Formats: sequence, C-alpha cells, structure tokens
Amino acid sequence: MKILKYFTKTEIMLWIFSISAVIISFLIFGGDYMNLIASAIGITSLIFAAKGNPFGPFLMIIFSVMYSIISFGMSYYGEMITYAGMTAPMSLFSLIAWLKNPYEGKKSEVRINHIKGKEIIFMPFLTAAVTFVFYFILGYFNTANLFFSTLSVTTSFAAVYLTFRRSPYYAAAYALNDIVLIILWGLASLKNISYISVTICFAVFLANDIYGFINWKRMEKIQNMT
Repeated sequence: MKILKYFTKTEIMLWIFSISAVIISFLIFGGDYMNLIASAIGITSLIFAAKGNPFGPFLMIIFSVMYSIISFGMSYYGEMITYAGMTAPMSLFSLIAWLKNPYEGKKSEVRINHIKGKEIIFMPFLTAAVTFVFYFILGYFNTANLFFSTLSVTTSFAAVYLTFRRSPYYAAAYALNDIVLIILWGLASLKNISYISVTICFAVFLANDIYGFINWKRMEKIQNMT
C-alpha cells in the first residue's frame, strides 16, 4: 500500500504501539468512547505532523474540538478554552500556512522555517501576556488544578505559535505540554479511574512529539542542503 511506503518502519511501529497502548488502557480502565476516538485521531495527527505533512494540523483541529468536550466534563475549563479557542483555530492557520509553504512543491512536506531576530524576543512576551490573562480567566471559572491548567495554556500557546511558524521546536513545546497534561489527567484519575486512559494518551503523545522533534531536525538538515 502507498500509505505504508510513505511512513518509515519506525513511524509505523510507533503508531501501532501508541494506538495499542491507548486501546489496552481503555479496555482495562474503561472510559468514554469519545476519549478513545479522540486519542486515535490525536496520535495519527502527530505521526503526520512529524513528517511535516499538512494532514497533521487538519487532524489536530478535529482532536482539539473533541478534547475540549472531554475537558469540559472534568471541569478543566483551561483545557476546554485553550483547545477550542486557541489550538483549534491556530491549527487551522497552521494548515493554511503549511499548504502555502511546501518544500520543493511537495504538498506532503512543509518548508521548515527559522525563527530569528525580534521574533525570538516577541514570542516569550506574547506567551507571558496570554498566560497572565488566562490565569485570571481560569480562576474566575474555578478551574480545577489552576496552576497546572495555567501552565498548560503557556506550553500550548508556545506550541501552536511555533507550529504556525513552521519551527522544529513546535514539537519540543508540545512535549512540555504533554508532561503538564500527564500531571493534570493523572490528578483527575485519582478521582475517576477511567481518566487513566487519557493520561496514557498523553504519555504516548509525549513519545510521538519527541520523535517529531528529532525528525524535523533531520528534515531541517536535508532542506538546508538543497
């Protein structure tokens, strides 16, 4: 099959391992079928994003909507607002940006960008401003685990911004976000064991984002040679 030839053996094995881990945790600990479907979509999104394929941001839009609904059910309003109001629209902008910047005309691979100059200073200030505003918004809605929910906003915003800017460091920012979310949903699992499947979902997300960063750095070297 053409799709199998597109991915390396490492990527196929990573996808199979990730999907299997989520399914097994779902069967053991239970949970909502929406959690399972959202996890599968999110994992597939990360595999395509690791290849620099615009289909990754497209799937992330779908995942963001589903994840925001799941977060609402746990009173993680920070996650709900972040993914519905920030990650989903920014993924749409990223999809457009990736499609407009193909590498050597190939729609299946985006041309990697390098953030430099004033933008290196601008991004941290913008991220801090977004974090400051969201801290009070989340506090107003009595968001559960306010500190980690706010920290998730910080890492999520950095990740979506870098994704939009086509920087390899988008995956590193998402990896940091995954760690925060593992903590958040780990705390939720103490109240409802079914959320262990969501915790494991973000654990496999972490593995995929680490691979994504490594692969984008490899792609960056290849692109810089041409």
